[in-house]
Amino acid sequence: MAAVLARGLARAWVARARAGQRCRCAAGGQDGEVGKAQRAAAEVGTEPTIFSRIIARSVPATILYEDDECLVFRDVAPQAPVHFLVIPKRPIPRLSLVGPQDAQLLGHLMVVAARTAQAEGLSDGYRLVINDGKHGAQSVYHLHLHVLGGRQMSWPPG
Repeated sequence: MAAVLARGLARAWVARARAGQRCRCAAGGQDGEVGKAQRAAAEVGTEPTIFSRIIARSVPATILYEDDECLVFRDVAPQAPVHFLVIPKRPIPRLSLVGPQDAQLLGHLMVVAARTAQAEGLSDGYRLVINDGKHGAQSVYHLHLHVLGGRQMSWPPG
């Protein structure tokens, strides 16, 4: 009986996966980051993002670096011993919306991420993540690079 139930659950999970849905029991289900991303996608452009408010200093953040083009600060919900975000000061909602005119800024964000990782002692490596859109679990529609380190990362990421 247990084997039949297990096969049934496995078939249901595979069917959902093929339909482009995730099992609610999976890590980060609808109540976690995936749920936040689903809600954020529906609210794009309705009000300033949390990152715009951090840039304006109306919301506090632990700032690690700042220049004319970007801001680096610690993530408030770290997923690794070291977890910080690199954001452009000019709001760009999604990576998929950048154009050739953004190439220099994107390169600058990567260089700043690398230099900040070095300053944070991540000499053994780190992971750089950019979530894009609803299916990429983007929960804030202001382009941002996550830099995670200080532990061995696993693969695949999710």
